[in-house]
Amino acid sequence: MPSVFTWPVRVYYEDTDAGGIVFYANYLKFFERARTEWLRAAGIGQQDLIASDNAGFVVKSATIDYHAPARLDDEITLTLAVEKLGRASVQFAQKAYRGDQLLAEASVKVGCVDLASVRPRSLPGHVADKMRAA
Repeated sequence: MPSVFTWPVRVYYEDTDAGGIVFYANYLKFFERARTEWLRAAGIGQQDLIASDNAGFVVKSATIDYHAPARLDDEITLTLAVEKLGRASVQFAQKAYRGDQLLAEASVKVGCVDLASVRPRSLPGHVADKMRAA
């Protein structure tokens, strides 16, 4: 897998406000989709992770900057790169583009938790290995 993962998204009516501009919080949804697809591409199935390790991912923090609006029917490209892989967390740099124009960029920290207690736990070894390889 390349060090920068990309995922295309089309802007639908449900993603926009009354003016046809993407509602600001929906970029977080777009970025979530990109992280999910990155996990799939790395061979990490979230349902498998739940079943085998009783583990899942939660967003600990997100910082986002907006540069230009996306609009109804735009095709945007989401990018994702791992900034830091910790023992129990992953820091992602994510961006949204329309063509070459940067629309939004975010830094998102995701933690691994035990689903029974919803407490932090180490990334399972097989997951960390696949993330390092990605």
